[in-house]
Amino acid sequence: MTGVIVPSFPDLSFPGLVSLPVTERWDLVAPPVAALLAASPDLAARLAVVEIDPGLADTEAMTAAYDLPLPASANCVVISGRRDGVERVAACVVAADTRADVNNLAKRRLDVRKASFHPMDRAVSETGMEYGGITPIGLPDGWRLFVDERLLAQEKAIIGSGLRRSKILLPGAAFADIPGAEIVPGLGI
Repeated sequence: MTGVIVPSFPDLSFPGLVSLPVTERWDLVAPPVAALLAASPDLAARLAVVEIDPGLADTEAMTAAYDLPLPASANCVVISGRRDGVERVAACVVAADTRADVNNLAKRRLDVRKASFHPMDRAVSETGMEYGGITPIGLPDGWRLFVDERLLAQEKAIIGSGLRRSKILLPGAAFADIPGAEIVPGLGI
């Protein structure tokens, strides 16, 4: 087939993990994630998904079991606070070898007097995702999304899929293409 350019799927694999294009395994992402990616085909085309042991969904266990680099794993934490009686919610995404600066930077960006971790039961029910798998892709309308700027420099990163039994792999630059993402320098400390 001369003259036909067939786009190739980007190499997002890590040793020990078998990755497939997310568009071939919608069953490995939570429904809100699948819905957002179906509406964002350019983003979906850049993502892979891997199936993992759900008992290893927590970052520390997963990186140890699969011998993955901690800086390539990104954690998504949900915070909330109130201003003038109105609750404000944001997801913060930082590399696993850092922690989100919730008490200063995230709190100021959310424009609340005090920011706390969103109650787990509410985070799970409001996102439609499983605890330990919450991801920045497919968050509820009205939630803000803060992404640490350093993640964009990662060649490839690992994030939740909305399910404990899988993870999404993406080029770091793709964080900027997640709808609603606000890139925040110094979010991870």
